[in-house]
Amino acid sequence: MRPGITTGTCAAAAAKAAVLAWQGRLDTHVEVKTPQEKLIRVAIEKSLAMPGGGLASVIKDAGDDPDITNGVRIDVQVRISDCPDIIIQAGEGVGVVTKPGLSVPVGLPAVNEGPKKMIITAIRDVLPRDKGAIVTISIPGGEELAKRTLNPVLGIAGGLSIIGTTGIVEPMSEEAFKNSLVPQISVVKALGYQDIVFVPGKIGQDIAVNQYGLPEEAIVQTSNFIGHMLENAAKLGVKRVLLFGHLGKIVKVSAGIFHTHNRMADARLETIAAYLAVEGAPQAVIKEIMECTTTEAAMPIIERYNFNAVYNLLATRASLRAERYVFSDLTVGTAVVTLKGKILGLDQAARDIGGTLGWNMTELTTG
Repeated sequence: MRPGITTGTCAAAAAKAAVLAWQGRLDTHVEVKTPQEKLIRVAIEKSLAMPGGGLASVIKDAGDDPDITNGVRIDVQVRISDCPDIIIQAGEGVGVVTKPGLSVPVGLPAVNEGPKKMIITAIRDVLPRDKGAIVTISIPGGEELAKRTLNPVLGIAGGLSIIGTTGIVEPMSEEAFKNSLVPQISVVKALGYQDIVFVPGKIGQDIAVNQYGLPEEAIVQTSNFIGHMLENAAKLGVKRVLLFGHLGKIVKVSAGIFHTHNRMADARLETIAAYLAVEGAPQAVIKEIMECTTTEAAMPIIERYNFNAVYNLLATRASLRAERYVFSDLTVGTAVVTLKGKILGLDQAARDIGGTLGWNMTELTTG
């Protein structure tokens, strides 16, 4: 599959082209160097000279990767200064860090260290030694696009981040996506929390915050990578984790499945059936459960036969399997909810962690 270039590479190339435009050269392509010293040739969409500097644009090409920033225009304006420093500023559509815990300090543009190094190197390559520059990066439409990323959760306000550790986008990189989730944990820790709430996605987060009053700043989205996030929580010194999610996700953890995408593993109904059997459910109940296609469809059957206690058992087992997964480096509690936000079941650890984080215990209705 065809690789692409990162937003950091785009910004570095546009910055270099802007300096060249100030010098009277309107290059259609420039070469920039990655942090690993690899040269990348980048097409310049446009460049022009301006009083005291230049402006250039690059269109992001993510290759065959389904990158939300593919096709966006990255504009860089460079103003030449007599001060030898190179200062990077956030323009329209580029975010600013508002929470501690990220690699970029609070108050600075969300430009990671790799891209920052690339931009400075690219400018130094063509800038007179006695000159410096003020570099303003803009991404038209970036603020709207950022709402569909983790930036609001991470505390990056006003737009997208300029990221990329290698300068190259590798298509369909699951590892890169998994690693992009981990900084959420650092942010929560930096805000002073020792206990963290893990939710699979935005729906779980909304339920946790809006219906149960859990603090939004203590919530981390795991996507399908619950095991990966548990491991990193342990590495980063988190003490307790509350798994808070829909039955369809949590039941997989109860079975020891820690990558919860349905293409990786799907034993939801089999797991529910097994635990119902442990609770003494007759064969007729097991058969009805196994004929369902979703866990939501299984809930009325469990209700009808008065086996709601199985949800507490599933929560307890999910916590046990999660603690085993990280060799007991974390205490884990689990709460199981419906799509409408009703809590079906939870264990004592979930009550303890939730209580510490301030949820209203009178709102917890279990079967």
